[in-house]
Amino acid sequence: MADIENPFVLLARITVKQGMISEYLTIAAEADKAVEKTEAGMLFHNFDADPDDPHKFVWTEVYRKSEDFLFHVDNPPVQDYVGKHSDLATHFSIEIYGNVSQAVIDKIKSLGIPLKHFATTSVGYVRSERFC
Repeated sequence: MADIENPFVLLARITVKQGMISEYLTIAAEADKAVEKTEAGMLFHNFDADPDDPHKFVWTEVYRKSEDFLFHVDNPPVQDYVGKHSDLATHFSIEIYGNVSQAVIDKIKSLGIPLKHFATTSVGYVRSERFC
């Protein structure tokens, strides 16, 4: 299996229901603040608006390693956010860029979230000394 100790990028694509953008931004902000406080393995966490559609957003997340994603998914504030998501949004899909453990893939599949995984080729590098 691929190296599971490497950082990777996750994009979570969201489409918010008509008239629910303000409420969605509120739950996103709550989750973001909680993640910042409780997840040392989350190296980058951003919620960006699609420039062409005001109802579409993307979470961009950079994890230190696969284990940090597994912690993230089970983190109570994240579970609270996901629970509220279904009332406010119509779409949630995930793209992963980089190598991850099979446990990460299995966890996403168990949640029923559409996943597209872009595995690392032989081209590229990680400055791993910065993640120790």
